[in-house]
Amino acid sequence: MAARSARRVALLIETSNVYGRGLLRGIRAWSRENESWSFRLIEQGRGADVPRWLANWDGDGVIARIENPRILRFLETLGIPVVDVSAGLENPDFPQVVTDSREVVRLGLEHFESLGLRHFAYCGDDRFHWSRAREAFFREALAGRGLECPSRSGRESRPETEIKKLGKWLAGLPKPLGVLACYDVRGQEVMEACRESGLRVPDEVAVLGVHNDEILCELCDPPMSSVIPDAERAGHEAASILEGLMEGGKRARPPLAPRLIAPLGLATRQSTDTVAVPDPKIARALAFIKARACDGIGVADILKKTPMARTQLERSFRKLIGRSPREEIERVRMLRVQELLLHTSLPISAIAEEAGYEYPEYLTVAFKRRHGMTPRVYRAERGR
Repeated sequence: MAARSARRVALLIETSNVYGRGLLRGIRAWSRENESWSFRLIEQGRGADVPRWLANWDGDGVIARIENPRILRFLETLGIPVVDVSAGLENPDFPQVVTDSREVVRLGLEHFESLGLRHFAYCGDDRFHWSRAREAFFREALAGRGLECPSRSGRESRPETEIKKLGKWLAGLPKPLGVLACYDVRGQEVMEACRESGLRVPDEVAVLGVHNDEILCELCDPPMSSVIPDAERAGHEAASILEGLMEGGKRARPPLAPRLIAPLGLATRQSTDTVAVPDPKIARALAFIKARACDGIGVADILKKTPMARTQLERSFRKLIGRSPREEIERVRMLRVQELLLHTSLPISAIAEEAGYEYPEYLTVAFKRRHGMTPRVYRAERGR
């Protein structure tokens, strides 16, 4: 029997940003592990129009970032399987694999609250459904805390006008303020607006982006913190779904819900390097925890550093950051564990020691209680 020829797959994914490149790496990895696909990929910008070559292309399937109606309508006419790796449009007509925006918001808000912030805002881009969804999730989470969520998602066509209006909007909000930007480019604009308006980052405005484009984030002044999406896993999952559709021989309707990919965590940089609690003793305690949590400290060590009654420490922590001192120590340790699981090949025993756990078994129990899975499973699922 003759060997089946390689499937021909078109990739309508921009290579100009870090998320798109991560998607492409995940797709390539799936192809190498499973079917050897033949790819058609030509450089294009985000939200570009339908490429001319696609009209006469004779292929088997498409993985695309569908972010405008023109691309959507054209792909519908092809009659071949398509997987969408953007939540740019509100009503997807194809199976989707996208970043879990609710989890993005949860990570961002938890980070802001750990800094003692109590005023928040969202800066979005209303051209994209995923940005509107993040705004809705942020607003919902803050409403559950009895807080409001001022937002700005419209954009001026002239960059200098947009920066000026952003600065005026930011200047009128209560401080200190935590701003969640829908993605890093928007976060960069927020930081530029702060600089033009004389607002100090992070002391007056702490800024958190999404996508962790390291070059862009490091070029900000100060460098910008960002949520790290798992773009490679999203690309890998999209390739797997597309293969199943192509194997079926016909285009399938989208599943009941998009395939949501949880972000990997946070890359913290100077744009959120602040402690905004009004109590100087609690601010010192938080800074001590941040610096020493993985050294195996306990509440007694905090009290040595910031002498006060234990009941006062507990009460102040609950009031100002919504967690006990012990819970804050555990949170910082877990962030370190996640980082080591995802970005090193250290054994669990070494990670436990590095994060301040006396025994690996203690780490495993604590990790499973927090994440619903063991460290080994977490690494296997997210450490691609």
